[in-house]
Amino acid sequence: MKIFAGALRTRVGLIAAIVLGCVILLAIIGPVVAPYNPESQGSAILQGPSAAHWFGTDYVGRDVLSRVLAGAPLSVFSAVEAVAIGLGIGVIPGITSVYLGRTYEWVTLRIMDGLITLPFLIFAIAVAALLGNALQQAMIAVGILISPSFYRITRAAALSHANAQYVTASQLFGASVLRVVRTHVWSKILPTLMVTTANALGGGLLIVASLTFLGIGVVPPSPTWGGILASDLNYLAQAPYAPLFPAIFVMITVGALHLLADAIRDTSGEDGRARLIKMREVRASVA
Repeated sequence: MKIFAGALRTRVGLIAAIVLGCVILLAIIGPVVAPYNPESQGSAILQGPSAAHWFGTDYVGRDVLSRVLAGAPLSVFSAVEAVAIGLGIGVIPGITSVYLGRTYEWVTLRIMDGLITLPFLIFAIAVAALLGNALQQAMIAVGILISPSFYRITRAAALSHANAQYVTASQLFGASVLRVVRTHVWSKILPTLMVTTANALGGGLLIVASLTFLGIGVVPPSPTWGGILASDLNYLAQAPYAPLFPAIFVMITVGALHLLADAIRDTSGEDGRARLIKMREVRASVA
């Protein structure tokens, strides 16, 4: 958590964390605070923003704000689910491939190379068709396909420390692979892994929006940000502003995740800590 705390000491990291905190809160309480039933239709069709409907209404009279709020949990937590699957599949083999011999290394590399060749959307559509049209099934496919990114980045970070003197000394004293990784390697690769995870969450949210935009994983009228965007695009002539609202939520969330990743990268490691110390000195001199 020291890495995350260091990122919060920067202005960009703090703003990104506040925005993401609001998004997470929205994903938790969004359906509860929605002013209307997100699936309730009305006679006010394609109305513009007003005091009664802040984001206007859609083509069947449903309140767009309520649908955006109700769609937040599925949109956000589905991306988290995909990244969690990718982490589990990619990180552990990525670290252990450095220490468990050439055969294990070759097998894991070939598996990850094979996964990289699979196209995201086609594979997700195939899995959803095989296991049922639900977003959870599609996220399993997405998690599997993003795991090579975690594998390669984790493996590269672990390789950079594999021949360090403290690792060699620990192995000479009879430390197991688990102990070496837990004691010496994990803390060194954690900043890189956190940056990768933040970026992957942004990419995962875009993939969720893309899949639901195509109608994969969600059965209408269940709201999602991508699904709302898709339905609004059919009525641009009558309501040209309508796609802005779900798109803005996606853009703000993805942008905040990338800014947080940049803040973690800039404040982790020796160079990052030096920059933090310099920033504190400048602020102290100004005060």
